[in-house]
Amino acid sequence: MNEYIAYCGLDCEACEARIATVNNDAELRQRVAKEWSELNGVKITPEMINCVGCRIDGAKTPYCESLCPIRSCAMSRGLETCGACGEMGRCEKLGAITGNNADTLKRLRTDI
Repeated sequence: MNEYIAYCGLDCEACEARIATVNNDAELRQRVAKEWSELNGVKITPEMINCVGCRIDGAKTPYCESLCPIRSCAMSRGLETCGACGEMGRCEKLGAITGNNADTLKRLRTDI
């Protein structure tokens, strides 16, 4: 599977946090921090917008690094992605992502 596909099936290559990191784009970091702060109702600073990808060694946003229940679960089970999990179809954590984004589920199914 493409290493830029997150455990949940999101495409890290398309993530603005990764794009800002790879391009060292301070303006994009600032815009993403503002947008994510508003969406999530928490304070996110531009310094937190530093990530190379969910499954790639290197920088992660604080959420992806230590708060994401999907990433934590998949890593603890030693899975490449949630597509390799027998509970994928009934997982509530994963359903929060796949229920709103059909492309994530399609990406994960290619991993089965």
